[in-house]
Amino acid sequence: MPAVTVENPLTLPRVVADADAVQRPVLAVTTAPSGFEGEGFPVRRAFAGIDYKHLDPFIMMDQMGEVEYAAGEPKGTPWHPHRGFETVTYIIDGTFIHQDSNGGGGTITNGDTQWMTAGSGLLHIETPPESLVMSGGLFHGLQLWVNLPAKDKMKDPRYQDIRGGQVKLLTTEDGGALLRVIAGDFDGHEGPGITHTPITMIHASVRPGAEVTLPWREEYNGLAYVLAGRGTVGTDRRPVRTGQTAVFGAGSALTLRADESQDGHAPDLEVVLLGGKPLREPMAHYGPFVMNTRAELQQAFEDFQAGRLGTVPAVHGM
Repeated sequence: MPAVTVENPLTLPRVVADADAVQRPVLAVTTAPSGFEGEGFPVRRAFAGIDYKHLDPFIMMDQMGEVEYAAGEPKGTPWHPHRGFETVTYIIDGTFIHQDSNGGGGTITNGDTQWMTAGSGLLHIETPPESLVMSGGLFHGLQLWVNLPAKDKMKDPRYQDIRGGQVKLLTTEDGGALLRVIAGDFDGHEGPGITHTPITMIHASVRPGAEVTLPWREEYNGLAYVLAGRGTVGTDRRPVRTGQTAVFGAGSALTLRADESQDGHAPDLEVVLLGGKPLREPMAHYGPFVMNTRAELQQAFEDFQAGRLGTVPAVHGM
């Protein structure tokens, strides 16, 4: 995984949970079903089967790949609308191109993140570059949807291009884990992603045999999704593996441990850690729109059909 790394984590600032921190229990471990998105690229639905009360303010997350494409196989998504939430696309391996009807866009690769606030609505498209389509190659990333509070759902769209080198790098007391803070405040350290909804998003690489106990904001929920590898979660060491999500209960610290033996292609336990302050608002969700009421959903569809969410730029031949 070529996402941003360092040779010696002990050169980084260290994060240590308080000795009297209350450990979060593991409420559930779920396994993501596989499916296809867009024009047919493979995904794992990370939050399938998890009660929304444990996810709020997160809506869904797809692990895209990990897949080794042959020449001509790479796929993306067609132009499609969004309103009422934010999409976070984090690329670990490979390259993706984003363009939206609000003028946002760019290319992300190996550790980069695109943070799109759909807000009042826009159209966007995500595609592999022509070079990847021609040659094939490895592709691996994830896309997270973050709900917006009712007061922000109709804000103007915004686009953030977060380079891998901008993420805040931290480690644990013994250097057993590399923590990449993509967004939010984590123990006083700020990630580069600017969020409307208070959240923390971290990509952690835990070395084989290492156990890490991290401080966690008590007002946030806690989720850990395994991108690759095997390990355990919680003080009772519940087993987890690639494609599984651990749901944590209340507390001020959470614990992860990597198994002594890992897969050859992924030497570390790779985990995405998510925490957010629940909105506790009604949610009406259908397809690309996430609003608070059915009437707002209907309005979103009508606005899309009337062309009020934007038009496809002429550069794409329309």
